[in-house]
Amino acid sequence: MDKVVIADASCLIALDNIDHLYLLQRLFLNIHITEIIADEFGSSLPDWFLIHQISNLKELDLVLDPGEASALTLVLSFENALVIIDEKKGRKVAIELGLTITGTLKILLLAKQKDIIPAIKPVIGLLEAKSFRFSKSIITELLLLANES
Repeated sequence: MDKVVIADASCLIALDNIDHLYLLQRLFLNIHITEIIADEFGSSLPDWFLIHQISNLKELDLVLDPGEASALTLVLSFENALVIIDEKKGRKVAIELGLTITGTLKILLLAKQKDIIPAIKPVIGLLEAKSFRFSKSIITELLLLANES
């Protein structure tokens, strides 16, 4: 069974800002999000986004922002799910909950590995130009994995 893929707003905003939101559909077909995340995104989304209403944030909103809390709550409602989450605190909570996580930069690596994009370095440059923050050590590691160092 394929994993259900749930995204937090940061990934959507980052990829949309550089006109690469299409990568998510090419990689996963559908992306599940919550109404809270759709509101945080702020623009209309393509129909391949499946929007869920979450009524109980399982107290995750006490430690995370509402979007992250709703994303992790949604992930917990599926047996086999992957959550795309970038913020350090959200990733830490997701790991503590035993969830499978990835981030925007790993999405770029996966897109290269599946020949959707030819290289990740130029896309990382676009993200940097839009003030997307990430660790230089992570970039170095990803470029090595992508054979672009």
